Amino acid sequence: MGMNDAMTAPQADPMRPRPYRVARARREVRDVMTLAIEPLDGNGTQFAAGQFNMLYAFGIGEIPVSISGDPTRAGPLLHTIQGVGAVSRALCAAKPGDVIGVRGPFGTTWDTDRAAGADVLVIAGGIGLAPLRPVIYQLLARRERYGRISVLVGSRSPKTLLFEHDLQAWRSRLDLDLEVTVDHADTAWRGNVGVVTGLLARAPFDPLNTVAFVCGPEVMIRATASELVDRDISPESIRVSLERNMKCAIGHCGHCQLGGVFVCADGPVFSYDAVEHLMSVRSL
Repeated sequence: MGMNDAMTAPQADPMRPRPYRVARARREVRDVMTLAIEPLDGNGTQFAAGQFNMLYAFGIGEIPVSISGDPTRAGPLLHTIQGVGAVSRALCAAKPGDVIGVRGPFGTTWDTDRAAGADVLVIAGGIGLAPLRPVIYQLLARRERYGRISVLVGSRSPKTLLFEHDLQAWRSRLDLDLEVTVDHADTAWRGNVGVVTGLLARAPFDPLNTVAFVCGPEVMIRATASELVDRDISPESIRVSLERNMKCAIGHCGHCQLGGVFVCADGPVFSYDAVEHLMSVRSL
């Protein structure tokens, strides 16, 4: 089984969380933490880039969180969490040794195999860099399989940029183009200012042989995908990851329904041609 097709064996009860212990907790920016977690039973979990877990803060609730670590290496699972609600804030407050519940992994993958031989665009907005970080790890682990790789990152401000260590490492590579922009700069910022789509003019790619991976706020995904299509990249070659209010992760409760699809069961990663007509309806 290839790592893009990696799926763990189904659990006896997909609704029952497995206990995981927090091994490390790292603050990325003011309201974002990365938790490294390990199963109490010692049975590690494989995952593919793009998949997510349901993380349960005991006594509070659970939320879906994309896996943000390296799918090509064994070790603790990494989840990067923004504290915006009761559950996410409780998870962000977890300390090494604390126990949380985990269900998963669930969901479709970025499917980097289909990008073999093509140029690759990885385009992230804000917290959307977390679900895309496994893609970048995977692309670089098998760098010889791909053409030109460009990573375009947008953030609200320099203070909200995620994974500074990774950005520095990627910037130093000669086989990857990295561009970063912020919406609002401070006096110390010497980089680009503006929306992430403004970076496309700097990215070297052949539109007839390019695969794009896009994640961020939904308005950013719509604008970016539309710009890519305008630049002659086919919708079938654009992969997007959507975030909806997932509750069950198995397509049962209907909370994450988007038109005729369920993001938790049919996604979260979709080919843009499959969801373009749904994303254009703002009320869905």
